[in-house]
Amino acid sequence: MTTLTPHSPAVERTAHLYDRVRHVIPEVEWPFFADNAEAIVRLKQERNAVVLAHNYQTPEIFHCVSDIVGDSLALAREAQNVEADVIVLAGVHFMAETAKLLNPAKTVLIPDPLAGCSLAESITAADVRSLRAANPGVPVVTYVNTSADVKAESDICCTSGNAVKVIESLGVDRVIMIPDEFLARNIAAQTGVEVITWPGRCEVHERFTAEDIRSVRADHPGAVVLAHPECPPDVVAESDLSGSTAQMLDFVVTRRPRQVALITECSMSDNIAAQHPEVEFVRPCNLCPHMKRNSLAKIRRSLETMTHEVTIDPTVADRARAAVERMLAV
Repeated sequence: MTTLTPHSPAVERTAHLYDRVRHVIPEVEWPFFADNAEAIVRLKQERNAVVLAHNYQTPEIFHCVSDIVGDSLALAREAQNVEADVIVLAGVHFMAETAKLLNPAKTVLIPDPLAGCSLAESITAADVRSLRAANPGVPVVTYVNTSADVKAESDICCTSGNAVKVIESLGVDRVIMIPDEFLARNIAAQTGVEVITWPGRCEVHERFTAEDIRSVRADHPGAVVLAHPECPPDVVAESDLSGSTAQMLDFVVTRRPRQVALITECSMSDNIAAQHPEVEFVRPCNLCPHMKRNSLAKIRRSLETMTHEVTIDPTVADRARAAVERMLAV
């Protein structure tokens, strides 16, 4: 275990937590996190609460106070098995809604209610109804990065990690896939199914270019390049592998490449590097401003004040839950 330079008692008491992130957080920074980290651990016990954290959360959240971590699919699956009374979702609003859909009797909190998503904001329930009217009989496959209102208008949900499997399970030649245009195009190329798209894009992944990948290869000729399928198709084409954040993690952990570039949100590399310092991460990453609205201080306040509680209209929740559960059954 790391022996920290003496600071406050909280710093000493949380040395075991710091040990998890010592490869990515300088020792001089830990005193800024220690008090909140210690308080969150105590409050979780007092409230019978768990913290669910997405892979894009910063290391002090991801490794030090979270009970369940993963991509959207993993968090959705694990949310079903939570026995705690309270779920704090360190992520963005649609993820907290999904946790509430799957745990309607539990209290679900989001530390910052303004933690949104460009994809979720790109489409409304009325838009889905219009797409259905223009394409009668064509099933609607909705990415989980959407509001409960949009999920409620859908036939089935998907994530970047299971989209191919979900679409192929429908046994049709044509689907409406919303709202991420690039994800839909990348999935269509893998399935041979005609995909009707919607012009939504992730503000993190749409900024990557094929030239970024070529620059990585020029500067780091031995690096393996892994791209998220929310990236533009030409970026995916230039990469060695395209996959969800869970699939990226699995590749790094099992293959242990000497150098790797993760073409996704910045904290993804930090969180893997914390446990695998032997892998060198080349970092042409982009920050998600919504994910970064979360902090230890906000998670602590969320548990202290039991805010901000996520609620969903029951008439919407029933239909949205059905779409999520159909996905989980595939």
